[in-house]
Amino acid sequence: MSYALSATVDQPFGPTLEAARSALADQGFGVLTEIDLAATLKAKLDVDIPAQVILGACRPPLAYAAVQAEPSIGLLLPCNVVVRAIDDTTTLVEAMDPKVMVTMTRNENLIDVAADARERLTAALTALTA
Repeated sequence: MSYALSATVDQPFGPTLEAARSALADQGFGVLTEIDLAATLKAKLDVDIPAQVILGACRPPLAYAAVQAEPSIGLLLPCNVVVRAIDDTTTLVEAMDPKVMVTMTRNENLIDVAADARERLTAALTALTA
């Protein structure tokens, strides 16, 4: 089983990052955290990697339903969405497939929550390539 949903976008990193934030918002997700991985690794290790930002996306109704079904699910939340430059004109956007929550916890009560989250994340990724 693959653990990621992904979209390759024929746009530079900056505009794709903004578009990803917007596409997530259109699906009801807010961005709770944002980690500039390239900047962090440069500051801490003085190494260079291509531009890469991790967005911690959350849709509160889904998070609440997941916590009700599986109190320890916070270990897998928020939904991480990674926006990563491939080159100057191509960006990869990846999200952890919410089905992983069901697989890891073996809690069937998460099936509907994971399906809803997967549908919304897939729609957000599809919007980036439209």
